[in-house]
Amino acid sequence: MRNILLTIKYDGSGYHGWARQPGLKTVCGRMEEVLGAYFKIPVELSGASRTDAGVHAYGQRATLITELGVPVEKIPRVFNTALADDRLEGLSDIEVTAAAEMPEGFHARFDSKGKRYIYRIRNSSAPDIFLKRYRWQITTPLDIDSMRAACPFVVGEHDFACFQSAGSPAGSTVREIYSLDIKRREDDPDEIELTIEGSAFLYNMVRIITGTLVETGLGKRAPEDMERVIASKDRANAGIVAPAGGLWLDEVFY
Repeated sequence: MRNILLTIKYDGSGYHGWARQPGLKTVCGRMEEVLGAYFKIPVELSGASRTDAGVHAYGQRATLITELGVPVEKIPRVFNTALADDRLEGLSDIEVTAAAEMPEGFHARFDSKGKRYIYRIRNSSAPDIFLKRYRWQITTPLDIDSMRAACPFVVGEHDFACFQSAGSPAGSTVREIYSLDIKRREDDPDEIELTIEGSAFLYNMVRIITGTLVETGLGKRAPEDMERVIASKDRANAGIVAPAGGLWLDEVFY
């Protein structure tokens, strides 16, 4: 058996997240279904991140244990041909961008050293209807300097229980955030990008951090409030959950 690590990008707009769920269209479930039908063998993917419904990815990673004999350097092209097969109601919103042969026992999720997410905001008085699935569109001007001033309080190892949505699996809420930055794109000042890297993330953690920072940018919170929110370990003290469509899984580190 071969252990193949895939890098996958997808538009998550039409999916109920990455992880397979009975009766629901998910990225993992559809990939397994389509690839399995094309190659006429069982296909089971183990993803590095359980992205939520509507969340996108540039660099999702997934391991595939398979007897398929396709040379590893040809897997992206062959898999993308399979995924786009019209006879199988092909998928035009999922693409395998890279493949690598890994040692026995390697796992996309459990061997990960961290992840990077990007959250995109369009801050303009004129919303763009064509970006509604890919940006949080905020018409009130945001104070980027205040948002950036709150970022250092998030960096480091903390108990981030305040940034976890209800319904999360039981377990430790301690995580380490390596970096957090916010900037306006130089080529388009209406575009704001929040980039966060960490060891791992709780359910909806990035979206709640983003919501809390946006409330800071709107003047509803002071930057130093972020420290008190984290220390409280209370979800009620943090901000709203930012919309799913603005979130992109950018890279998984090994």
